[in-house]
Amino acid sequence: MPIASRILEAARENRRGGEMSEPVLRIERRDEIAVVTLDRPQAMNALSRELRGALARAFEDLQADPGTGAIVLTGAGRAFCAGIDLKELSNEATSGIGDENMIEAIRAFEGPVIGAVNGFAITGGFELALACDLLIASPDARFADTHARVGILPGWGLSQILPRLIGEFRAKEISLTGNFVDAERACAWGIVNRIVPADELVPAAVTLAADMLSCDRRSMLGYKKLIDDGMGMNFADAMKMEARRSAEDAASVTAESIAIRRDAVRDRGRTQGAG
Repeated sequence: MPIASRILEAARENRRGGEMSEPVLRIERRDEIAVVTLDRPQAMNALSRELRGALARAFEDLQADPGTGAIVLTGAGRAFCAGIDLKELSNEATSGIGDENMIEAIRAFEGPVIGAVNGFAITGGFELALACDLLIASPDARFADTHARVGILPGWGLSQILPRLIGEFRAKEISLTGNFVDAERACAWGIVNRIVPADELVPAAVTLAADMLSCDRRSMLGYKKLIDDGMGMNFADAMKMEARRSAEDAASVTAESIAIRRDAVRDRGRTQGAG
């Protein structure tokens, strides 16, 4: 049985208190693309301990699956993710918030991870979205950082990723007010790449993932890592890293392979009206 199918089967057999529980995560396959859907719509896909663990295991298993090249992450119902399950959290110690490796597992996936933000992405849900490589949103998408209103500090990267993404001043406006940012402003500020109709959201994300997977796989994965690693460095060190890796990569590239890929690029350009 394929790894993604085993993940889904395991989710169906989750037990709580000895009783069969509904799965909190759904995984569907579109060839090499896995569509991972948070499936707690009645709780706006709030991140319960069970869902956090399921997400971590899913991404770890999909990373180990050679048949999975890219992932689309979305939510069921009217929310992408409402953040940490505060109802559950009120009954446990706050030290339990970050004890799962959910975010680390998402970032460790080598291929593209595209977030399809279908609705509310709030606080921890906002951080979950920002763990993706890029975001596409429906007109119903709404983003908010309510850490300061709830009385906790972020621990999954929001305070560091958001300012780098949209600038310090805009990030402070979002995080120090807790106000919502709608899809149009999120797109204008660079939080999301584009807005598409709700019924086209997941198909658009899948199409984009397929475009990425149609590139030379080794180069595409290496390019993603180059960007990710460089974002954690100062500019000068990042430029040196790029030059070093480019030289190392060039040593393994042949003139014949470049010629074959060049022809493929030309053919694709013609079909897209570029030549």
